[in-house]
Amino acid sequence: MKRFLYLPIVFVLFLIPGFPGLSAPNLPTPESHFGYTPGADRKLMTYEEQINYLQKLSANSDRILLKKEGESPMGKPMYLCFISSPENIRNLNALKEINRKLALEPSLSDTERKKAIENGRVFLLETLSMHSNEVGPSQAFPLFAYQMATTTDPGTLKALKNVVLMVVPCHNPDGMDMVVNWYRKTLGTKYEGSSLPGVYHKYVGHDNNRDFVTLTQKDTRVIARIYSTEWYPQVMVEKHQMGSSGPRFFVPENHDPIAENIDAGLWNWMKVFGADLSRDMTADGLKGVVSHWEFDNYWPGSTETALWKNVISFLTENASCRKATPVFVEPTELRAWGKGLSEYKKSVNMPEPWPGGWWHLRNIVNYELSSMRSILNTAAANRTAILKFRNNMCRREVKKGMTEPPYAYVLPAIQYDPGALADLVDLLHLHGIRIYRLTEDKLDGTRQYRKGDVVVPLAQPYRSFIKEVMEKQVYPVRHYTPGGKVIQPYDITSWSLPLHRGLTSFTVTSSPDILKGSMAELKDALVQNTSPALPAKFFALGLSANFNDSYEAAFAALDAGIPVLRLTASAIQNNTTLPAGSFLLVNDAKSSKKLAELVQSLKISPAILKTRPDVLTTTITKRRIGLIETWRHDMDAGWTRFIFDQYHIPYTVLHPADLEKVDLKSFDVLVFPDANKDVLLSGSYKGKSGYMPINLPKKYRKGMGEKGKMNVISFLNSGGIILSWRSSTGLFTGNLKLPLELRGHKRKKTKKKEKPKSESFRLPVRDLSKSARSQGLYVPGSLLKMELIHPHPLTWGMPAETAVFSRGTPVFRTTIPIQDMDRRVVGFYPRSHLLVSGYLEGESALAFHPAMIWLKKGKGQLVLYGFNPQFRASTPGTYKLLFNGLLLPGLP
Repeated sequence: MKRFLYLPIVFVLFLIPGFPGLSAPNLPTPESHFGYTPGADRKLMTYEEQINYLQKLSANSDRILLKKEGESPMGKPMYLCFISSPENIRNLNALKEINRKLALEPSLSDTERKKAIENGRVFLLETLSMHSNEVGPSQAFPLFAYQMATTTDPGTLKALKNVVLMVVPCHNPDGMDMVVNWYRKTLGTKYEGSSLPGVYHKYVGHDNNRDFVTLTQKDTRVIARIYSTEWYPQVMVEKHQMGSSGPRFFVPENHDPIAENIDAGLWNWMKVFGADLSRDMTADGLKGVVSHWEFDNYWPGSTETALWKNVISFLTENASCRKATPVFVEPTELRAWGKGLSEYKKSVNMPEPWPGGWWHLRNIVNYELSSMRSILNTAAANRTAILKFRNNMCRREVKKGMTEPPYAYVLPAIQYDPGALADLVDLLHLHGIRIYRLTEDKLDGTRQYRKGDVVVPLAQPYRSFIKEVMEKQVYPVRHYTPGGKVIQPYDITSWSLPLHRGLTSFTVTSSPDILKGSMAELKDALVQNTSPALPAKFFALGLSANFNDSYEAAFAALDAGIPVLRLTASAIQNNTTLPAGSFLLVNDAKSSKKLAELVQSLKISPAILKTRPDVLTTTITKRRIGLIETWRHDMDAGWTRFIFDQYHIPYTVLHPADLEKVDLKSFDVLVFPDANKDVLLSGSYKGKSGYMPINLPKKYRKGMGEKGKMNVISFLNSGGIILSWRSSTGLFTGNLKLPLELRGHKRKKTKKKEKPKSESFRLPVRDLSKSARSQGLYVPGSLLKMELIHPHPLTWGMPAETAVFSRGTPVFRTTIPIQDMDRRVVGFYPRSHLLVSGYLEGESALAFHPAMIWLKKGKGQLVLYGFNPQFRASTPGTYKLLFNGLLLPGLP
């Protein structure tokens, strides 16, 4: 007796009317090219194999054009695949100009606008498989491209006349090859279908979909340029996968909370696409399509950040198998989770549940092909309305900027760290934002703006984006029921560019005309490199500790072998004040040539010191840094590697198991990013019933173990420096062990092999997170106020008060030290008003607790951060707290 309903094995692709049974001349079928039909069990194509096939289609079909758009972080070419009618393909440049006008020109005459809408086409951008373990969209695309190149279906041909599809065949080429090669390597073993050890990206893995505000990664910039400043599509969809045991396919609309800066029209258009997707896919016999579930649309940072630029933007999520290995899902295993679906049952959000059974890669491909076709048809059916809407949005946003406060943001030219302002200007330019500078002083009530200040007006087409990233975030609290539980966000709640960079920014609300006639557009970089002419003789170049760029220059100097000193107190030379912690790049016979070369690349103008300052200095040397990165998709370690590479900080990656056997005496500093304590120790997460097994070969399952942990503590006791933040701090807040011989005891020689004897101790710090959570502490990624002590080497270059990116835990408490230990609370949360941007519940559980602690044990130093000092490379305002830790002077 059959227990389950099964999805049809025949691909939906071949059920579509007009799909040819035989290949068109000169166009190889996917099956003939790859040797299998994409979606077949246990078969995955690499990125190069996928692109090779698309190049053949492009060379032999007048409906397809493959165009290189940029490079991935590891140097692979990234492409856009245009699919449309031959006429549209020939006229891409003219259509591109129409897109630009509709997107950016609010003052088009009625005649120009009518003509643009009549001649324009809907440009539909689809980005595939940015998360490389979500293989289905990229694997499906060759089938879809072949169908579009060969179809004779009148409806499809008509759609291609009205729409230009722009498909990024793989958003993450580097990760695609990593995952496919790992799958092939483990094929036929018990680890078949297992997760790739490490991150599927050069740096950030899954977090590549968190980078679309800060645009730090090369692949992110390629995609953002397509919709922000180059092609201006009207519709964008990013295609993902999710877990195996729930709904089969997510379509819009999203669940609350939603971004309040987004125009209602964009949300309504998403509903149109979502409703059509649900109807069309169900009509194709595909079950388990769900909407208004789990995925909110509150925070920018994903590819859908295009939504803030007037692009109808949404994501789809497809259920997963084990890469290309099928899974069998029991009906009793099907479950609902998250917002919008309390039970796995027929509901308004999931009208036809999937019953369970086998789930193959070919099923995933079927759903992708059906969804791609639906989105194409919806765009085509609404061509005129969508093009008109795009220009309406341009007009509406510009008008809002002229009639509704805020009217502009003003960033004073004089900042604590002017380099942070220059970087922000560059970033906003990448986003397609127009920037201006004041040409004269202006008074706005009691606030004085100065000539040279940077102005970001809101009367721009991308007004929603400007406001979203320039203001402080206030979470839109929504409840499941009146007065009931608060709906929690999917991701973080703070991303303000000025606040995360420690910049002063003012909001103009008095009048839209207050700065009128007093601005000139800034089209280039804010600061151009003006390398000073170096005199024949001088002592050193001075670089202020207040500037992140100074640290980059100092690390580069160390790497080049240039002597570097740090001031231990402020100094004044040539009318220039250098604060404590500032760097002196020393000019001597061996370094003068290298110093002259380094000056050419400096982003800041150094002070030229003719003589040595009359204050105490400390010599810093190139640090030997060990960066601990787990095999469990360790994104925070990846972000740390990225920051280190950007700032010329050399490091060696150590995996936890290495700490058992590596001689740690070859390192000066060990860095433990935000990683689970149990993963670091045992290689696995620990649940209520014990450690959760991991499906990876033994090499990737091991943690540091007790021996490795003891080696780390021995490293600390012997004079090493350890930096640890967030979850990894749990390694150091409980009972610790140190071999007795390191305490001055000598073990008696014995013929029998003995286990090393050790002594237990606890550092003078505790983690009160469990208690704090029971008191209602909840911080879903917010910016919190922290006060810093001065003077201290860890706070050199920092203001007395700063804002840190926090998720609330750990919650530290220090105690009076004993033996050879000491502690200093370097940074702490104030007694009240902690929240700077984002959302916070249970403030009292965190108030007046340490946020950053310096500890001494034996000859060594340990710095614990209760926050991420480099969170997703989006918090430059606190980078110096990390850099100062790397450069801590040794104990006397």
